[in-house]
Amino acid sequence: MPDRGRPVVTAEPTGEMHVSVADVLAAQARLRRFLPPTPLHYAERFGTWLKLENLQRTGSYKVRGALNAMLAALERGDERPVICASAGNHAQGVAWASFRLGVQAITVMPHGAPDTKIAGVQHWGATVRQHGTSYDEAYAFACELAEHHGYRFLSAFDDPDVIAGQGTLGIELAPHAPDVVIVPIGGGGLASGVALALKSQGVRIIGAQVEGVDSMARAIKGDVREIAPVSTLADGVKVKIPGFLTRRLCASLLDDVVIVREAELRETLVRLALEEHVIAEGAGALALAAGRRVAGKRKCAVVSGGNIDATVLSTLLSEVRPRPPRKPRRRNGERLRSRATSPPPRTLKSDSPPISVTAVEETLW
Repeated sequence: MPDRGRPVVTAEPTGEMHVSVADVLAAQARLRRFLPPTPLHYAERFGTWLKLENLQRTGSYKVRGALNAMLAALERGDERPVICASAGNHAQGVAWASFRLGVQAITVMPHGAPDTKIAGVQHWGATVRQHGTSYDEAYAFACELAEHHGYRFLSAFDDPDVIAGQGTLGIELAPHAPDVVIVPIGGGGLASGVALALKSQGVRIIGAQVEGVDSMARAIKGDVREIAPVSTLADGVKVKIPGFLTRRLCASLLDDVVIVREAELRETLVRLALEEHVIAEGAGALALAAGRRVAGKRKCAVVSGGNIDATVLSTLLSEVRPRPPRKPRRRNGERLRSRATSPPPRTLKSDSPPISVTAVEETLW
């Protein structure tokens, strides 16, 4: 098994590809002048901190890996046009990065990709080609175009520079000392990068997948056969076969993978919008949905993206009726502090002056 602090993975069958903690730190140095850290939000009704990547430049964490990979290529002198296959968020990350860096970009997206994601790619000037009805069909077509025209193909997850870029999210979480971080998994790039950044610090890393769209969970157990993903609200994680590099990293670094039912995902997305005022896409709500089954004193779930079509969101808000959350329970420390600071009761006369009350905000981390 590779060293936990600096894991190295060999790819098949094209030679060696290495990705380590040092690569994540190098990515952080590249990205800090382009991408400010995204905020943390404490969702008290869920008892979980949220890393709000839905507030990222393109509405998704994917811009981290895309930008790092393109910056690293330019450092190596590779100025070829970039082509990628994506259900939407990686394409938007590539489009934004290409606009900032002056690199030509072509994105291949499957038919049926959310309109808001297609519009986001076009907004930044990248060329959009739609092909097939799934990510895997778009991937095969993008590889053909790359070989025919000499483009540089940029994987959405199975690339060392992309993984390292996604890992910068973990570096941003490290100062807050979570004991467990939950991440959604499609191809595994985000989970691999975050695990590289945090595992050596003793943080548990839990992956989240949707029932019937669980290729990574199966691959970790040794079943690497292609699956036929079922229809799901989490279109961003519909992958038939996870990456080879990410599969090795996830198998060695993840503590567990939680499988979420579609109904749980839909309810969590609606609760996020109504109770926490956070707009997430299906994959963006996946980690929080899995968090119900994860124990931890300082849990953090990654809200990976917020690019959801308005029509889909309005339908969910009208159809899904979430169960009311459990009533809050006062912590023992709060109860004792309240008793210690409370003045003895007294009877107020009608001419007594008004009492002023000062609210004190408590830091949860």
